[in-house]
Amino acid sequence: MNETLIHPSEIRSVAIIPARMGSSRFPGKPMEKICGIPMIGHCYQRTKMSASLSATYVATCDEEIFDYIESIGGDAIMTSPDHERASDRAAEAIKLIEIDTGEEVDIVVMVQGDEPMVNSSMIDKSLFPFRDSSVQVVNLMAKIETLEEFEDPNEVKVVVDNHSNAIYFSREAIPSRKKGSEEVPMLKQVCIIPFRKDYLLKFNSMEETQLEIIESVDMMRIIENGEKVRMVMIDDISFSVDTAEDLKKVQQEMKNDALMHTYISA
Repeated sequence: MNETLIHPSEIRSVAIIPARMGSSRFPGKPMEKICGIPMIGHCYQRTKMSASLSATYVATCDEEIFDYIESIGGDAIMTSPDHERASDRAAEAIKLIEIDTGEEVDIVVMVQGDEPMVNSSMIDKSLFPFRDSSVQVVNLMAKIETLEEFEDPNEVKVVVDNHSNAIYFSREAIPSRKKGSEEVPMLKQVCIIPFRKDYLLKFNSMEETQLEIIESVDMMRIIENGEKVRMVMIDDISFSVDTAEDLKKVQQEMKNDALMHTYISA
């Protein structure tokens, strides 16, 4: 394999957490509370703990989210209300951040605002593959433990090749269990998605693709254009919040979360 290895200290990485109140599946979810703290607050506090990041920002078009993040001493940036996708909001935000700071960014770590169980280890693991200069975008993945989660259309499933590159993403249960095998690899996408900055801008300039629209998974745009999404396995327990039922599940899961108690005021 011909690859150029880059030392991590040479890479400037900034996390962007896109968030908006107008979610079609769960309106207002960024400000829904988990153990007394808005979900977006958990995402911000936990993401910024990563020593691999130069900075962490919440990118939003909603004053309620912006004001909340500023009230806890965080960094927020206002973006257009017209964005349909998180990647578009992240791309606008990083351009504004570079203008504001006068510093170029190498890697944009897009952390979805509905991943309240994110931790610094997950961020660090997502950045490791960028030591290889050929890697342009990375996704985390984790094992699915139950058939209920495997068959949940709100959970994005992924199938990978022998080199840990994504073959296909779907909200359907893939690969098939039609033959009754108990050994089917059940893997889900965890929405911490770092891009090389220039590749994020390239990605947003690509037209939406047919399978991307069918599956409602934007990473399919990369695969359909013949390019690669590097997947990284994690052992961390993480559940995204797409519905009110998901919120109840995460509230229960996080009740005894040790990390949470490092940023919750007594």
